[in-house]
Amino acid sequence: MATETDTGRLEFDTDFGFTSDRIRYGWYGLLAVLLLVGAYAVYLRITQGMASTNLTSTTPWGAWVAFYIYFVGLSAGAFLVSTLSNVFGMEGMEKVDRDALFAAAISMAVALLFVWIDLGRMDRMYHPFIWRQITSPLMWEVHAYVAYIAVLVTELYFAMRVDLARLAARVGGWRGTLYRALTLGRTDTGERARERDETWLKRVGILGIPLAIFLVHGGTGVLFAVAKARPYWNSGLFPIIFVVSAIVSGAALVMGLYVLRSKVLGGDLDRSLLDRLAKLTAAFVLVDLAFFLIDMLIALNSLHPHDVETWLLILTGEMAWSFWLVMAGLGWAVPLALLSKRSWRRTPALMLLAALSVVIGIVGVRFNIVVPPLIVPVMEGLPAGEYFPSLVEWTTSAGIVAVGLVLYTLGVELLPLEPLGDDK
Repeated sequence: MATETDTGRLEFDTDFGFTSDRIRYGWYGLLAVLLLVGAYAVYLRITQGMASTNLTSTTPWGAWVAFYIYFVGLSAGAFLVSTLSNVFGMEGMEKVDRDALFAAAISMAVALLFVWIDLGRMDRMYHPFIWRQITSPLMWEVHAYVAYIAVLVTELYFAMRVDLARLAARVGGWRGTLYRALTLGRTDTGERARERDETWLKRVGILGIPLAIFLVHGGTGVLFAVAKARPYWNSGLFPIIFVVSAIVSGAALVMGLYVLRSKVLGGDLDRSLLDRLAKLTAAFVLVDLAFFLIDMLIALNSLHPHDVETWLLILTGEMAWSFWLVMAGLGWAVPLALLSKRSWRRTPALMLLAALSVVIGIVGVRFNIVVPPLIVPVMEGLPAGEYFPSLVEWTTSAGIVAVGLVLYTLGVELLPLEPLGDDK
């Protein structure tokens, strides 16, 4: 984002937006349509209640819960990828750490919107903060989410503060006012100020690592693992599987965003960094596959009827398409094939395809976590569940995702999510 002038001075570009107005208008037009459709679906959800969904007392959780844990995983995974730069100092990763942090914050906001839409009484979403039950994992989880969001915002501030101050000094109008406000009055861009920001960035990142692993997404796994009536969930391995799949989706998301920013927004693409991100993604996919197989073998070897029946439903039943096509196909097979060759790992189009494949495939992982265990009766004689998302569920989900995309796009167009050039 820096160019050298005739005088040898490095200037940085203050226009972070789309390189083409046609792409910009088309993208915002698509998001506007999704927001309108989603808004109408939310209206139906509010006026008709749960009758607008295909959720029942037998299968009380569905698409919204699956998307909730999916976006929590995206957030935790993207955050952990950012720590490779600002905590562990991995070379080259500083080019994507801000983007990863911002994507993590937006993903967390989207996840909480899915929690809100799934509540039977949406107006009571603040109750866990007022009437606390210390024995409730859910109570601890919502407080961990608030702390985690605070960590993300704080890290973003320290990561961007110097560049925001430089922009505030150079850009006029409402954008300059915005940048000055975001600096919180700290406009020093000297070396000591930069080092102080980096020190605090690392400290907050270290604090966020156990928060993200053990409380945010590991804690989300605990919400399922404590359900003793569902043996498929009731496993000490379940929170670990949540964290591993979160890292997979987060790494793929960061890689995909890096390619898109470079191609659509005119940034520079470092092919060695792309190769590094691809290798990380491939390694995480293999670890995710290994943990899945371990979990499956343990469950089947137990010969517990509920476990065996649930796994047979996943592998051969009505949910088999979700497993074989989405989860195994897009989540594992396609990306591992694309990430297997060095020349392919340095090809932006193929890496974007691999990233999209993983991100979509993990959706299948989340659906297979939530739905099949609810379909199998917990006791003999009880009716089996049956579930497929209704049109209202799909369209509200599309609208909520569109909210996240709007927020992310605005951030990309306004904020220095990629480090600016050295201003000498």
